[in-house]
Amino acid sequence: MVSPERPQQRPDAPHATLPEAAAPSDGGPIELGGLRSVGKAATVAGPAPTDAEAGVDPGSIYAQVGGEPTFRRLVAAFYAQVAEDPIMRPMYPEQDLGPAEDRLRLFLIQYFGGPTTYSQERGHPRLRMRHIPFAIDSAARDAWLRHMRLALDEVQLPPMYEAMMWDYFERAATAMVNTAG
Repeated sequence: MVSPERPQQRPDAPHATLPEAAAPSDGGPIELGGLRSVGKAATVAGPAPTDAEAGVDPGSIYAQVGGEPTFRRLVAAFYAQVAEDPIMRPMYPEQDLGPAEDRLRLFLIQYFGGPTTYSQERGHPRLRMRHIPFAIDSAARDAWLRHMRLALDEVQLPPMYEAMMWDYFERAATAMVNTAG
């Protein structure tokens, strides 16, 4: 069982531990605990930016880990496991997991500082609201985290970025729990 640590909250941000608390209503880049850039020493070489990425902050986690290709690999590795998971698969009503994969990829891209396509297409993330129709208990949370951990390991991000992303995934997965068990 995964046991996420509870992050410290700032007194001026009573809901700062909820994943959607960091999502701006204007569809702009989503702050990750106030982190927006990193030093040059931590720069990760990646492919040239696409037109959609032209306005992306080069110091964002999104840019530092290689942009969209990295998030495509991460989310594809995650959903390859979800497709075979007896706890997770029933939560996806679509026969084809492709649309769910697209939604998660776009959300993560935006959350970690990439293009705001998710908000432009779907509006505010409202993660808890979007997940409330599904009974998510601690076993589902743990399965989600297990698959994301394996996907992160497969993508092999630099340790600093992997740790920042994993911290978010632990908090987000715990925030989605809506059923005892």
